Amino acid sequence: MQSAEAMEMLTAAAASPPLLAVRNLSKDYRVKRGGSPQRTVRAVDGLSFDVRAGETVSIVGESGCGKSTTLRLILALLDPSAGEVWFDGQRVGSAALPLKQYRRQVQMVFQDSYASLNPRLSAEEAIAFPSQVHGASRKAATARARELLDAVGLSPAQHGRRYPHQLSGGQRQRINIARALALQPRLMILDEPLSALDKSVEAQILNLLADLKAQFKLTYLLVSHDLGVVHYVSDRVIVMYLGRSVESGPVETVYAAPAHPYTAALLASRPSLDPDRRRTEPPLTGDPPSPLDPPSGCYFRTRCALAQEVCATRRPAPDVVAADHHAACLAITPGSGHTLAPPPHA
Repeated sequence: MQSAEAMEMLTAAAASPPLLAVRNLSKDYRVKRGGSPQRTVRAVDGLSFDVRAGETVSIVGESGCGKSTTLRLILALLDPSAGEVWFDGQRVGSAALPLKQYRRQVQMVFQDSYASLNPRLSAEEAIAFPSQVHGASRKAATARARELLDAVGLSPAQHGRRYPHQLSGGQRQRINIARALALQPRLMILDEPLSALDKSVEAQILNLLADLKAQFKLTYLLVSHDLGVVHYVSDRVIVMYLGRSVESGPVETVYAAPAHPYTAALLASRPSLDPDRRRTEPPLTGDPPSPLDPPSGCYFRTRCALAQEVCATRRPAPDVVAADHHAACLAITPGSGHTLAPPPHA
């Protein structure tokens, strides 16, 4: 549930340019196996979306669909094969927005809380390090680190001198969040920040992220496998399949009435606590196709109950379902040739 202040921020943001704009982003990898010729794997394929200031936007999809690669492209940890990333109206990496300036405003919290921390740095030193890299004095950086330890619910005196192996998983993730806040970012990218945590700790971190978002006026871009978490924290959701966006829109709209059969299958896979509503058959069978040899036309057609001959010859593009709600499926695209498609627009 959004507070009145948060709703006002989102309304104002909707009338202004997006904080983050991803345009036709693609990432190719060249792969060679044994004596076979070199082939191309397209991990991200023509992805476009916006993130408005004050929003929480989530990306969901099965493992290998390109979610984490997308985050690394946005943060410029990888070079895109095509496409651009714009931040607050300026192209990332241009003379107007060099990478060092961009990375002060966009920070990432990684999935593995232990591997993402330097084992030779104490919690206080890890949080202070980014500020020192960007020119702050050791004294100022340390003072900032202690403030942030307190902000994420850890005692500076008790936890500041501890090393990663002396902290629990939840405490390490709090350290990672505090480190990401050190440079006062406007956008925080969260790559599966809860996946390695117990459910009780997960709830604490979720509440912490909500509190920090309001306190520091943050915008979140989240990747998660947990559809319940996505529903709870998100304003909008993007569903990816084999490197492409197949559906995007307000989270309540997408969850209540998914327009793409893949989205519907994902949502149907959620466990039910009601014994009368439990599924005995999986909503989706089979594995995603190999990105080395994807199907022609619609990538999802090999697993889709609605697939028809046209799906093998035509690639669906995102079409408008409702306000701010888009899905890439020929069954909902007017005049696509699919028997379930509505008639073409007049």
